[in-house]
Amino acid sequence: MNQPPAQHVASRLRIAAWVEAPRVQYSIAVLIVINAITLGLETSPTVMAHAGTWLLALDDFVLGVFVVEISLKLYAHRWQFFRDPWNVFDFIIIAIALIPSSGPLAVMRMLRILRVLRLISLVPRLRFVVEALLHAIPGIASIAGLLVLLYYVFAVMATGLFGADHPAWFGTIGKSMYTLFQIMTLESWSMGIVRPVMETHPYAWLFFIPFILVATFTILNLFIAIIVNTMQTLHDRTHMREQAAIEDALHNEGSNIGDQLQKLREELTEVKQLLLQRGGTQP
Repeated sequence: MNQPPAQHVASRLRIAAWVEAPRVQYSIAVLIVINAITLGLETSPTVMAHAGTWLLALDDFVLGVFVVEISLKLYAHRWQFFRDPWNVFDFIIIAIALIPSSGPLAVMRMLRILRVLRLISLVPRLRFVVEALLHAIPGIASIAGLLVLLYYVFAVMATGLFGADHPAWFGTIGKSMYTLFQIMTLESWSMGIVRPVMETHPYAWLFFIPFILVATFTILNLFIAIIVNTMQTLHDRTHMREQAAIEDALHNEGSNIGDQLQKLREELTEVKQLLLQRGGTQP
C-alpha cells in the first residue's frame, strides 16, 4: 500500500537529513581515503599476491556504500538532485566506477581512482578552491591566448635566427615552440640550449633573456594573480552574503521583538482597563 503524500514527503526529508548529516559525510570521506589507499596497494603485485582478495572485496564494499548514498540522495531530492553541480559531479564519478572492467573495457578499471576526487565535494575548502578555478577560467583563457601569441611571435623569430644552425631545436615553428616551452620551464635552458646556441650566435642571449623574463616571470605570474584575485572576490562575496543573512536575521528578530512588545503593551492596557472597570463597580 502506497504511503500518503504527506508521509512520503516526510520520509524523503528524513532521509535527506540523515544522508547529509555531518557524521554520515565524515564517514563517506573516511571511506574515500581508505579506498584511495587500497587502490594504490592494488598496483603492487606483492601486495595483491598476499591480500588481493581482501582488497578487491573492500573495494566492492566501498563502491556499494557510494551507490547506496547516491541512491538515497536521488530518492530524497528527486530531480532537484541534479540542480547541484557537486551532486552531478558525484553521480558521474560513481557512474564511471560502475562501468564493467572486463574485456575491451578493462582499461576503465583504472578510472576507479576518480572516486578520490569526491573529497573535493565533501571538503568545503577544496570545493572553494575548485569554484575559484572555474570562475577564473575566462581570465586564464585570456592570458593563455596572450601566451600563445607570444610563443608564436618568438617561435617565428627563433626559427629564422637559429633554425639553419640548430635544426633539432629550431628547424620548424613546431620545434621552436617546443624548445621555447622547455626554456620557459627553466629546464636545462642555459647549459642545454642557450649556451650551445651562443657558440654559433654570441648575441643569442639578447633573444632568450627577454623571452624568459616575459614568458616565465610575467605571464605565469599573471595566472597566479588572476586565481588569487578570483579567490579573494569569492571570499568577499561569501562574507557579504553571510553578513547580509545575519543582518536580515537580526532585523527579523528585532521586528518580532517589537511586535511582541506592542502586544504586551496592548495586553497591559486591557488589564488596566479591566482593573479600572472593576474598581469603578465596587461599592
